[in-house]
Amino acid sequence: MRYYSTKNSGQAFSFSEAALSGLAPDGGLFIPQVIPRYRETAKNSLLSMSFPEIAIETIMPFVEGEIPGSVLEDLCAEAFSFDAPLVPVNSGLDKPFSEPALMELFHGPTAAFKDFGARFMARTFSYLRRGAERPLRILVATSGDTGGAVADGFFGVEGISVTILYPKGRVSELQEKQIAGLGGNISALAVEGSFDDCQAMVKSAFTDRRLQEQLALSSANSINISRLIPQAVYYSAVAGKAQSGRCDSDGEATPRTASARGTAAGTTFGSSAPKTPVTFCVPSGNFGNLTAGLYALSMGAPIAGFIAATNINKTVPDYLESGEYKTRISRATISNAMDVGAPSNFERMASHWNHAELRQMIQGVFVTDDETRQTIKEVYQNYGYYLDPHGAVGWTAVKKTPDIAGNVVVAATAHPAKFSETVESITGPTPVPAAIKKALGRTAQAETIPVDLSALRDFLLST
Repeated sequence: MRYYSTKNSGQAFSFSEAALSGLAPDGGLFIPQVIPRYRETAKNSLLSMSFPEIAIETIMPFVEGEIPGSVLEDLCAEAFSFDAPLVPVNSGLDKPFSEPALMELFHGPTAAFKDFGARFMARTFSYLRRGAERPLRILVATSGDTGGAVADGFFGVEGISVTILYPKGRVSELQEKQIAGLGGNISALAVEGSFDDCQAMVKSAFTDRRLQEQLALSSANSINISRLIPQAVYYSAVAGKAQSGRCDSDGEATPRTASARGTAAGTTFGSSAPKTPVTFCVPSGNFGNLTAGLYALSMGAPIAGFIAATNINKTVPDYLESGEYKTRISRATISNAMDVGAPSNFERMASHWNHAELRQMIQGVFVTDDETRQTIKEVYQNYGYYLDPHGAVGWTAVKKTPDIAGNVVVAATAHPAKFSETVESITGPTPVPAAIKKALGRTAQAETIPVDLSALRDFLLST
């Protein structure tokens, strides 16, 4: 597989070149020359294969010739030591399984969907840089969960250091402890600006001549193709389950009241017969997660399409409606990981598909904070299930899109305990999984810098 920049299709790069450099030399994002298709035997076996097996089938075509199959097997086994269960919201209740099911993506070490990509990326980088003499510096901009997942994934990895930029005062206390509480080879910078400012500073650093001459830089945001590709895995895995209508049992981290907990394994949800491809509703900010879903769809996973659920930062829903793409300054909301006015991965989406094609695959819906709060309240009262603000945006978007045929799955991207201040003001105390209890015991240590590339440059060259 060869990769090229979204700004220039004339120069091809290998997977290792694209992954380790993060951003293309011209400032574009790397995309594969072609999105591969699943082998028919694999496509027909998504329900029966384990998550690591689906990961191997999904990732192998993107890395073929650079990561041997036996090595990829080990990488996937280590990275994906947790699952993405498909859980009905009303598990254990004497009610029909007519509501959307939830794809719980928070059973990893930092209780957020970004664990999948970050853990695979860290292990992949370690393999690709085996024997390298020059240390690698990872730069990351985060609006919340990316930073914690990257910090955990790369913590202690020899020959790699990580610098994470996050908007000061715009992440939760827990997120800050996950970002800035590990120390060691992980450093954190609290930027006096928005996530878009952090993202712009990281992009500028990759094109800064002085930094390029003195440091080996790479990224771990969803702008990095090696973090994006593994996120396609859980869409394919869950789509196989959803098409069959089969659900999983609650996991340790499933956020449900004790009285509502039950066993859903083997039970069915939805009313489609025969089962049709599933529609995923994806809470969306930087649009990396949804782009990964589009990759899974294009590979042949049984997916009918997507609902792109945003908060009031609705750049992409507006584009889908009008055909005109206009970035804007992001506005703060209670679903803060989605406070993105200029989503980076739109560049990838627009390179692969035109406006008409995207409209066929995606419906865009935006949700207000008041609607988000009301959904958290209703789902808790009706089903004893705690939604985080981002999952609540997704759930609300489904309710605002009544004409979807077939089964619908909402991507629950983060555990509600990560947003306890918002959720507990509505529901009362939320259950706290072991991974979050561990992080809460840390002390955040970050250096504050202004929105200024020179400040970032000075920090990187001095550490």
